[in-house]
Amino acid sequence: MENEHDNKHLKRELGLLDGTMLVVGSMIGSGIFIVSADMMRNVGSAGWLILIWILSGIMTMIAAVSYGELSAMFPKAGGQYVYLKEAYNKLIAFLYGWSFFAVIQTGTIAAVGVAFGKFAAYLCPPLGPDNILYEIGSFKLNAAQLVSIATIILLTFINSRGVKNGKYIQTVFTITKIASLAGLVVFGFALAANADIWDANWADAWTARQWDKESGTWTAIGGGVLMSAIAASMVGSLFSSDAWNGVTFISGEIRDPHRNVGLSLFYGTLIVTVIYILTNIMYLAVLPNDGIAFADLDRVGTAAAQPIFGSTGVYIIAIMIMISTFGCNNGLILAGARVYYTMAKDGLFFKKAANLNKASVPGWGLWFQCIWASALCLSGQYGDLLDYVMIIVVIFYILTIAGIFILRKKMPDAERPYKAFGYPIIPALYIILAAAFCFMLLKDKPETCGWGVVIMLAGIPVYYLTKPKPAP
Repeated sequence: MENEHDNKHLKRELGLLDGTMLVVGSMIGSGIFIVSADMMRNVGSAGWLILIWILSGIMTMIAAVSYGELSAMFPKAGGQYVYLKEAYNKLIAFLYGWSFFAVIQTGTIAAVGVAFGKFAAYLCPPLGPDNILYEIGSFKLNAAQLVSIATIILLTFINSRGVKNGKYIQTVFTITKIASLAGLVVFGFALAANADIWDANWADAWTARQWDKESGTWTAIGGGVLMSAIAASMVGSLFSSDAWNGVTFISGEIRDPHRNVGLSLFYGTLIVTVIYILTNIMYLAVLPNDGIAFADLDRVGTAAAQPIFGSTGVYIIAIMIMISTFGCNNGLILAGARVYYTMAKDGLFFKKAANLNKASVPGWGLWFQCIWASALCLSGQYGDLLDYVMIIVVIFYILTIAGIFILRKKMPDAERPYKAFGYPIIPALYIILAAAFCFMLLKDKPETCGWGVVIMLAGIPVYYLTKPKPAP
């Protein structure tokens, strides 16, 4: 019997600007204001800090332009899940979708939501994580968690009313955050750049040092230790640059997807990479290296705003981060539900997630995602989740880009309106760099990254237990 929902379909209501805004908006969250502190403690010098941001930007852009070929070949909802299914098989695609729902998308939505709550507390202190509302055993419910859950529910509701609503929020918030970050950089250089600080930061630009918490001193590092420090630092810069692939999940709602998805990926990652590098150069112009490394609660953005705007700087940055994280979560929530929709169509996710609601969007998928992301907000473990997330994310990026090589052999005659830039050298370079990154992380952080791999592999028995039985 034909399902009443089969006659509904995703509507192509998004253009190139919307796609680019989704890429930029999903990438820029709270990371750029925070992660440079930990990166500076790992490598201890201006030169290495900027080099790591450049390397992360190049890796992100290589991955994005490589995905352009896949998005043009398979211009439908589901993006990376679909590419993995076509290049490999349903199991690999399921493991991606499983990890995506269990940790990648929902864990990121939770973490970004909690960042929103923390910075809202600057404007209204009772909304902060220190305001414990309920306590039972080791579980503590704080106000920031409730604020984050409220924003996730609000954005899920708005997106459940149609893709146009999510599109308007995305465009407005993304343009606002690009303008405010650009303003921060310009005002930083114009009002607070300090020649003495700049010269001191760059005096030993390539002398890598690591902060030793135990002894409270800097130690010079090189060789393998420096390689490990670079990999550890890149967790921050790659996480800040992640979620660019969200536009591939909504290919089914983009006009002329063969052209616009690839261009959105290129323009979006280029804009963010340039903004991130300029922001970090501005940090080095207004704060000494130690000021970046030991910013209060790692809030480098707030520390940099002090010399630029004085005491009001804290509030300016808090509002910027709230705009940034709200727009970021809108993009993550909008894109995520399209993956569950496509998985459900393949019989690999809750059946209800394959239904579109009256507004022609996957309403059930949006609310499933909302419930689990809200639960992760309550777990209080989202910090660890991000460590788990990055290793899984990069493993699947490697598999997807390797899929380009597989599909060239498997489907040599398939239409490829756009071909991966610099194939085969540039995609192969990404695979080598990303594999080195994963190896160093597993070696140095087995307790968190190892769990990430375990979560991913736990999907294998789930796949075989839930796989639809073939008809007799």
